[in-house]
Amino acid sequence: MGVLEDKARARLFYKYLSKAYDTINPFIWNEEMRDEALTWFDIDDGDRVLDVGCGTGFATEGLLEHTDDVWGLDQSAHQLAKAYAKFGKRGTVNFHRGDAERLPFDDNSFDAYWSSGSIEYWPNPVDALAEARRVTKPGGTVLVVGPDYPNSTLFQKLADAIMLFYDEDEADRMFAAAGFETFEHRIQQRAPGTPRAITTIAEVPDEK
Repeated sequence: MGVLEDKARARLFYKYLSKAYDTINPFIWNEEMRDEALTWFDIDDGDRVLDVGCGTGFATEGLLEHTDDVWGLDQSAHQLAKAYAKFGKRGTVNFHRGDAERLPFDDNSFDAYWSSGSIEYWPNPVDALAEARRVTKPGGTVLVVGPDYPNSTLFQKLADAIMLFYDEDEADRMFAAAGFETFEHRIQQRAPGTPRAITTIAEVPDEK
């Protein structure tokens, strides 16, 4: 387990990163990548969408271009403070502080589930994916973006020491273990030589 897959360490990390997050983030996960993923997400106006690991609200902004019923959840109070500054604490988005592995929502509460840049911090990603399946209605879409596993042996060792990086085979294992039957993975990259994202689009099965 990488050092940032510990929840307390991750919260401390984001206490400081939140100050510069919106400046740094576009070099790894930019608007073009987000908007491309939104075309795969395929949500309709009025769909209730949960944004897990919403951070400062970068993905939330994109989701609001497609539906006005967006809920955001993050474990970092500092990241949420930045999101409140953008959207208002009781504005257009329903923000909650919480844990991806224990979502504070009833079964089938959402039409779709989105999470970008969060899975790498989950100590138990299969548990969190099972929670995504639980709170999303049957037939709904679950989209998760995480860091693709590096090709270089040196970078693989570095990645493993920091947080969760994973390839398509590992994504297959995690989503299947969480109870998903239909899913596909797509690789995204800002530019050649920059970090790659692995984006998984899954459908919640009719029988949970």
